[in-house]
Amino acid sequence: MTGRWGALIIAALVPGPMRFSGLHRHIGGISQKMLSQYLKSVVRYGLVERLVEPTVPPQVTYSLTPLGQSLAQQLCALLSWFSANTPALEAAQQRYDAADSPAR
Repeated sequence: MTGRWGALIIAALVPGPMRFSGLHRHIGGISQKMLSQYLKSVVRYGLVERLVEPTVPPQVTYSLTPLGQSLAQQLCALLSWFSANTPALEAAQQRYDAADSPAR
């Protein structure tokens, strides 16, 4: 599982199970094709469970597995770190950009 889309899918499922259309609405900027590919990937890795309900038409619901919940906890910790350290990261970028700009 690589890329931001996988992480965003995991994060979107933290509150509870969702159907494809709900995930598509929740994760802005992802095409249906890309969402489908990444859902297959996270299901393959055992992070997400795909439940097909025998209705007409079939309803598919996605939810985190225990392994996915474990990963979600780590992602939340990482997001908290970024949130707490955003000012320091921005200051470092500004210092770098100022030092990297040509002398005038």
